[in-house]
Amino acid sequence: MKLKLIAATVCVISTMALSSFAHAAGCTEGAVVGGVAGHVAGKHGVAGAAAGCAVGHHEASKKQKAASQAAAPNAPAK
Repeated sequence: MKLKLIAATVCVISTMALSSFAHAAGCTEGAVVGGVAGHVAGKHGVAGAAAGCAVGHHEASKKQKAASQAAAPNAPAK
């Protein structure tokens, strides 16, 4: 069990080091959390990682959109 956890941790760290964070904003964190939750919930780590990636990317996109709207100046009224 500990060997599998160590192997999974090494895989996640190497994936994080090699992946492009610009294209997968939020995916890495979501995949890690989802993978652990899926594993604990009954050996569904891969499905949990995929779902966590999707949710993490969605939340990061919402956060980025809100930040860009807050930073954009209001258009003057005509």
